[in-house]
Amino acid sequence: MCSFRKATLLSLLAASGVLSSDVHDLKTNNFKDFVNSNDLVLAEFFAPWCGHCKALAPEYEEAATTLKEKNIPLAKVDCTEEADLCKEFGVDGYPTVKVFRGLDNVKAYSGPRKAPAIISYMTKQALPAVSTLTSDTLEEFKTQDKVVLVAYFASDDKTSNETFSKVADSMRDDLLFGATSDAALAEAAGVKQPGLVMYKDFDEGVATFDKKFTTEAIEDFVKTASVPLVGEIGPETYAGYMATGLPLAFIFSETPEERAELAAVVKPLAEKYKGKISFATIDAKAFGAHAGNLNLEVGTWPAFAIQETVKNQKFPFDQSKKITEKDIGKFVADYLDGKIEPSVKSEPIPEKQEGPVTVVVAHNYNEVVLNNEKDVLVEFYAPWCGHCKALAPKYDELAQLYTSKPDFNEKVTIAKVDATANDVPDEIAGFPTIKLFAAGSKDSPIDYQGSRTVEDLANFVKENGKYKVDAYVANDTDDADMTDAEETMGKQAPAATVSNAAESVKSGAAESVKSVASEAAEAVKTVVSDTDDGGKEAHDEL
Repeated sequence: MCSFRKATLLSLLAASGVLSSDVHDLKTNNFKDFVNSNDLVLAEFFAPWCGHCKALAPEYEEAATTLKEKNIPLAKVDCTEEADLCKEFGVDGYPTVKVFRGLDNVKAYSGPRKAPAIISYMTKQALPAVSTLTSDTLEEFKTQDKVVLVAYFASDDKTSNETFSKVADSMRDDLLFGATSDAALAEAAGVKQPGLVMYKDFDEGVATFDKKFTTEAIEDFVKTASVPLVGEIGPETYAGYMATGLPLAFIFSETPEERAELAAVVKPLAEKYKGKISFATIDAKAFGAHAGNLNLEVGTWPAFAIQETVKNQKFPFDQSKKITEKDIGKFVADYLDGKIEPSVKSEPIPEKQEGPVTVVVAHNYNEVVLNNEKDVLVEFYAPWCGHCKALAPKYDELAQLYTSKPDFNEKVTIAKVDATANDVPDEIAGFPTIKLFAAGSKDSPIDYQGSRTVEDLANFVKENGKYKVDAYVANDTDDADMTDAEETMGKQAPAATVSNAAESVKSGAAESVKSVASEAAEAVKTVVSDTDDGGKEAHDEL
């Protein structure tokens, strides 16, 4: 971890010219030429005032220096100076980091903002999905990353080749894949073709695949074998543990020495339950706040808890008890046998819903969100989140579009839940997170990734909800009422005159100008409120 002192020193040296930067500082007039002249580019879009950008800077610089040796350039763009360029590439928050393979092949980098993670990710991106290996390159490939997977199969085995390539394409962001058809290399590795061997720099160092050569079996092998028996949870590893889909046992402790001792205590359990549950220590000094997310008492160390990662259920171990192999072993066995009820943190169910947005808590989550036949849009927020505060009035306006029309209100619910005070089934990585739970597809919520405007949110509900409700079109009841009113007006009043129509056009234009001005003002407010003042933005420190 880069300390504040180190980050400050690097910044001062860079500012004084003592330290040259390996990060390319790009402008609108050279950005596209730079991207087109390199096969692979990682670009950070930032703002100088952004606290997260300042924290990333030394890590990004370190990654740039290492990746320079591999001919993988890292670049940065100051969005306060190059606003149009940032807008062109869909930048709506800082820092935004994107991977460019030319201007037409762009994808977001969403991994940890640490040098080792960036280096590992971009190294994988620079290589083909599957590297062809020979006796001259195999040994070097084994040490290219912390985990690599090598396939040994005959050159004419098209089925195995296609299966392995399919897995590599889908998991290339996670680890390196290589393959060889050299029978002598397979024999030396002690495997029969087709065979797989995972080489890693932890635990036993080698894991051999011994199941049927299918996509599903290989993917399961990768998820379990690539995780240490007792690892260390941090920003670089947290996402990997979540991706396995296995329950994760956290061991909180303040010192490296105690974490090592506790890792040794649970290692026999990790071996016994390998493939069923993952075990990992976590630095309580750096990431102790995460204990609160697991319904543990923050500050009482050491501590142990299991998180069911798929359903996001929490099972805290009694913190008054000592962490021993016997007691933890019984706790884990009881958990796996379904003998322990999950701990649920919840605010009280509201006695009355105030306002157009439905307030959800853990104890009514299933009823409001999952167990009904309505399209439910849920905002997962944090009270301290500036982005959430900026969204609040627009989200109220969105909800009002549906609650004001009975027919729409029966089909669509706009809801919000404080994810810091309530346990929810989904792991929420940042705020605000917005998901649509469409009727009939509650087990497959759709994440909202668009701009946070009322119109865009309403269109998202219309396009992805079961009922395709258009919040800006009157429902059947409104149409009927309007028809009756028009008919009455038609009988009682003369047709509009040309001057009436002209006045109407003027009025409409004026309203349009007002609307644009209002939206512009709101955008400025949002930018100001979204200004990063160094406050929390993630669900936890991991």
